[in-house]
Amino acid sequence: MVINFGAGPAKLPREVLLEVQKELVEQGSSGMSVMEMSHRGSSYMKLHNDTVDLARELLKVPDNYKVLLMQGGGTGLFAAVAMNLIGRTGTADYVVTGSWSAKAAKEAAKYGKVNQVVAKPDKFTRVPDQKEWKLDPKASYVYYCDNETIEGVEFNTAPDTNGVPLVVDMSSNIMSRPVDVKKFGVIFGCAQKNIGPAGITLVIVREDLIGHQLPITPTILDFSIVAKDNSINNTPPTFIIHVVGRVFAWIKRHGGVESMYKASLTKSNMVYDVIANSKDFYYCPVERSVRSRMNVPFRVGGPGGNEALEKEFLKGAEALGMQQLKGHRSVGGIRASLYNAVSVEEAKALQSYMLDFLAKNS
Repeated sequence: MVINFGAGPAKLPREVLLEVQKELVEQGSSGMSVMEMSHRGSSYMKLHNDTVDLARELLKVPDNYKVLLMQGGGTGLFAAVAMNLIGRTGTADYVVTGSWSAKAAKEAAKYGKVNQVVAKPDKFTRVPDQKEWKLDPKASYVYYCDNETIEGVEFNTAPDTNGVPLVVDMSSNIMSRPVDVKKFGVIFGCAQKNIGPAGITLVIVREDLIGHQLPITPTILDFSIVAKDNSINNTPPTFIIHVVGRVFAWIKRHGGVESMYKASLTKSNMVYDVIANSKDFYYCPVERSVRSRMNVPFRVGGPGGNEALEKEFLKGAEALGMQQLKGHRSVGGIRASLYNAVSVEEAKALQSYMLDFLAKNS
C-alpha cells in the first residue's frame, strides 16, 4: 500500500473503494451495475437523491438553496458562474489570491466586466486585508477561491461583501470544515479532492440567483435548467455520483464535517510544526495566518529550495511508499495534500520522514 499525498485526483477512503468494488458488478438486488442503470430509473434515482440529501445534511444547506450535480469540473464552473450571474449588473468582483482564482477571473472576463479587487502580487503567499480591497457595490457578485490548491493559501473566514452575493470555489477544501451556507450565494467544489473521483462538481446555489443567465448560456451550464431537472437534463456520470454518495456516507459515519475539520488541523499542524522548527531547512512561503490545511507547499534546503535535496527527498519518500509529493510545476518544491481520506497515521508517517531527512541533511 502506498500513501497518496496527491493534490488531485487524490486519495479516496479505502472503506469506500472496497464498498464500490463489492458492488461494481451488481448494485444491491438490481441485477446490474450502477454503470448500466437508466439514469431515470428508480434504482439510480434513489442513489442520486440520496447523494444530494447527504450533501444537504452534511453541510446543513438551508431550504432556499438548490444542490446541483454538474459536469465540467471547476473549470466549467468558472464559465457557469459568470454566465448565470454576471448578467445581473454586467460586472463582477474577483479576489485573486492564486492560480485558480486567476483562471476564474480570466474566464469570467469573456462574459462581462471583471474587477480584480486586489493588486496582483509577484507571488501568491497571502490574503490581502479587506481594507485593501476595492469592491464595486454594483457588482453582480464577489468571487474568491477558499483554498488555492497550488500555492497553499486558504481563507480563514468568509469575506464581508456588504450584501453583494458571495461566490466561492471550495474545490479543494469542501467537506473539510463546517460552512455557514447562508453567507454565500453560490458554493461549488469539484469532486477529485475531498468528495469523490473526477467527473462531477457539487454546486449549492441560492434560489433567488437562479434565472439570470445570459442568452448564450449552454443548457448543460444553466443553473435554472439543471435545478429544474434535478441534475438529469442529460445523462449524468451515474457511477461517479454513486461513489460520491458513498464518500458522503463515509464522512457521516466518521463524525461528519466537524470530525473532518478536527483531523485536518491535527494533520496539517504535524507538517507545519516540522517546518517551523527546522531553522528554514524546510521553508513554507505562505503567511502563517492563511496556510492551507489541505495543501502544504514547502521547499527543502532553504527559502529558495535546493533542487538536489528536493529530488533526494522525493526519492526517499517514494521508497517509503509516499507518492505524489512533488510540488506543482509552476511553483516547484514539495506539496503534501492532506485531504479527508488521508489519515492522521499517514500524516504522522510524513512527519517522521521529514524529521529523519532533516537530521541526516541539516
